[in-house]
Order: sequence, then C-alpha cells, then structure tokens
Amino acid sequence: MTDQERLELEAASFRRLVAHLDSRKDVQNIDLMNLSGFCRNCLSKWYKAAADEKHIEISLDDAREVVYGMPYGEWKSKYQQEASVEQNAAFAKDKKHD
Repeated sequence: MTDQERLELEAASFRRLVAHLDSRKDVQNIDLMNLSGFCRNCLSKWYKAAADEKHIEISLDDAREVVYGMPYGEWKSKYQQEASVEQNAAFAKDKKHD
C-alpha cells in the first residue's frame, strides 16, 4: 500500500465514522465517553490538533461543524439531552476523557 492509498483509506474511514455518528444522534456524547472513552467533541479536538500540526488554520468551532454537521450550539439545542444521574456517575467513576 502506498502512503497516498493509506491516506485515502484513513480519510474515507473518518468520513464514514462522522456519517455514522450523524446517523446516531440518539447516542449522546456521555454515552460514547462512558463506553469508548471518546466522543464527538474529542474527535473535533483531534481534527483541530491535526490541523494545527500541519499549520492549517481552523477554529475549534469549525472543526466541530465538520464532526457535528452543523454548528455545535445548534446540535446541542436539537439533540443533546440532560445526562442522567447514572450516566454522570459512570463518567465520574471512569474519568475517560481526552
């Protein structure tokens, strides 16, 4: 596999992950954090960090829009639910956050 082919496969995988997350708006970020240790916000921060490493200017808000498919505030108002006591307890117990 060439470096270009690897890059194309990684990019396609990222796009598929973002599309999958977009199709599962019912899955809350805290659920992702509690199960996998990362969420949409983490993915946005990683995207921004990768841009920073390449000296590509992008704001965190713009990176979030790539991941959320809309401005973050809009996504939160439409889809984010209040975390339950159980969700918060699981998050506090494991402290899985990047």
